[in-house]
Amino acid sequence: MSATETGALIARALASFNARDVEAMMACLSEDVAVDIPSAAREIGADKARWQLANLFRFLQAEAKDIAIMTAAGGFRAAAEFTLIGTYLATLPGFPPARGQPFRMAAGLFFDIDDEGLISRVTVCCDPARLSAALRAD
Repeated sequence: MSATETGALIARALASFNARDVEAMMACLSEDVAVDIPSAAREIGADKARWQLANLFRFLQAEAKDIAIMTAAGGFRAAAEFTLIGTYLATLPGFPPARGQPFRMAAGLFFDIDDEGLISRVTVCCDPARLSAALRAD
């Protein structure tokens, strides 16, 4: 897969996220995708990734804005940096109570791309303490 094709794959995945389209997002992921989230154990498999994404949408209405996608030569690795902007819909365990408060924070994702041209690993990079502080702000 070329770096250009990988960039298009990542752009499609993030557009699916912004549209809250779980199935379109899943079409970008391999069946054995590994998902790493801060302060959580690695989850492996498309079914677990689908559940994580749907669960996230239950708590947050969020969009990735000001997206910068970077790809490695050969297209087998990529990264995306963006600003996550949204509304806190329901109380996340261990976070402040949800009152519909808006939030904004920097975030990033790292990706591995498999030989089939699908995302085989996604590592979420964000600071949970910074998110918690943003949700406390009035």
